[in-house]
Amino acid sequence: MTRQTPFPLTIGGAAVRTAAALPVENPATGEVFAYAPAATREDLDAAFDAASRAQPGWAADAARRERDLLAAAEAVAAAADELAELVTTEQGKPLAEARAEALGTVAALRHFATIRLEPTVLSGDPQVVVRRRPVGVVAAITPWNSPILVAGGMKIAPALAAGNTVVLKPSPLTPLSALRLGEVLAPILPDGVVNVVSGGNELGAWTTEHPVPRLLTFTGSPATGRLVAQAAARDLKRTVLELGGNDPAILLDDAVVADVAEALFWAAFGNAGQTCVAIKRVYVPHRLHDELVAALAALADEVVVGDGHDPATGMGPLTSAAQRDVVTGLVEDAVGGGARVASGGKPVKGPGYFHRPTVLDSLADGARLVEEEQFGPALPVVAYRDVDDVLRRVNASNYGLGGSVWSTDPERARAVADRVEAGTTWVNTHRGSLWPLQPTAGHKQSGVGAELGVWGLESFTDLSIQHDALAVTARRVGLVTAAGPDRPEE
Repeated sequence: MTRQTPFPLTIGGAAVRTAAALPVENPATGEVFAYAPAATREDLDAAFDAASRAQPGWAADAARRERDLLAAAEAVAAAADELAELVTTEQGKPLAEARAEALGTVAALRHFATIRLEPTVLSGDPQVVVRRRPVGVVAAITPWNSPILVAGGMKIAPALAAGNTVVLKPSPLTPLSALRLGEVLAPILPDGVVNVVSGGNELGAWTTEHPVPRLLTFTGSPATGRLVAQAAARDLKRTVLELGGNDPAILLDDAVVADVAEALFWAAFGNAGQTCVAIKRVYVPHRLHDELVAALAALADEVVVGDGHDPATGMGPLTSAAQRDVVTGLVEDAVGGGARVASGGKPVKGPGYFHRPTVLDSLADGARLVEEEQFGPALPVVAYRDVDDVLRRVNASNYGLGGSVWSTDPERARAVADRVEAGTTWVNTHRGSLWPLQPTAGHKQSGVGAELGVWGLESFTDLSIQHDALAVTARRVGLVTAAGPDRPEE
C-alpha cells in the first residue's frame, strides 16, 4: 500500500495536519511508502491541554467509560484488517501476526471496559475507605515491535478504564498504525480522551519533560527507560516501564527434544525475534545438546523468510536496517569468539532488512550474544552440567523479564522455575498467556510496575484513603479510635 499524504495527528478529537513530515519505510523493501506528521511543541501542548480538559468528565462517568470502551472495541474490530495491513507494511511481521495484534487490542478494550476497582472498607471508628483514583493525564510512549498491541491493548485500554486520558507517542519507525488507531477511536470517544502525536526522538523528550502528565508509561530499551525515569523524577511523575529482557529457556535432563523443539523455536523466532519476552538464550544439558541444536537448525533451515504480505512467509524482516546490523554484529562477534553457526548466520542479500534465523552453539561464557538482548533472529544454545550452576548463570543477568523451564516432570520444573529471577516464568511453554487477564512485570532492569490484568489497571491509579468518623463522641477526636491510639501528627 502507498499513502503519500501524511496521516493526521489526533488532538482533541480532530485530525491535525502538520507542515513537516517524516518518511516511513517498508522494511521488506527498504523504501519509503508513506509519511507521518512531525508534531511541534505547540501540537504537543495542544494534545496535553485537550487531555487535561477531557479528563474530569471522563473520570466522573463510569457507565459512559464502559459503554464507550465497548464501542471502541467494535470499531477496532471493524478496522482490524486495515490496521494489520499497516503493521505488516511498516513493521514487517507476517500478516496473520499483525492481525492478531489488532484483535488483541479488541480483547483488551472489551476486558478493561467492564473491570471495576472497588473500594476496600476497613471497619472501625473512624471507618477507613481505600479507593483507587485515576492519576489524571497519562503520556504513553510505545515501541516499534508491536505497535498496535502495546499502544491499544497494554496502555490505552487500561489507562482509559481507570479514568485517565492519554497522549500517545508512537515510535517514529512504526507510527502509522497508531495514527490510524487514533482516527478510528476519535468518533467513538469524547474529544481529548485519546490523542495521538507522532514525530522524531525529540518529541519523546518533550513528552517526558512536559508538566501536564502525571504518569509516564514506556515500553522500550533500558537505556531509554532510564532517561524516561530521570525525566519523571524531576516532578515525581509516576512511571510504568517495560524495558525488555534476556529470557532464558532451561531444558532439564529429562526433556524430550522432539516434543519441545518446535515450541522453543517459535518462542524465539516469532516476529523475527523482536519480542520482549521471546526466548533469547537456551540452556541444555550436555547429553541433549547436539540433538537440540540439530532440531532447531532443521527448523531454521525450513523457514521461509520474506515479505509479511506473502502467505508463504514464516518470518519477516527486521524492522530497521539498524536492528539488522545489531543482530549481524552480535553473530559476527560470537563467531569470532569461537561459536559455531548451525543454521543461518548472515543477512539475506537484496532489498529489505532480512536476516536468516540463526542457531549457534559452542559459545563461551561472557559472549555478547548470551549476555545482551539481541532482539532479533539469532539464538545461542549453551550446554550445562549442573542445574544449580545454570541458575546462577541465568540469574547473573541484569534483566529479569521472563524465563521458562522444560521437563517431563512438571513439579520438578516448577521448583526450578521458582528459582529463576524473573517477573514471569513458564513451565513447558514460553510466551503463552491469558491475555489480557495475566499481568506482566519485570524484575531488575526489565521494568517498573505492571501491565495487564487487575494489577496493570492499578498501575494507572493512585491510592486515595478516606477516614470517616461514624459517630461524634465525647472523647477528643484524633486521640483514640476503636483500633487503638491514632498515629501522632507528622
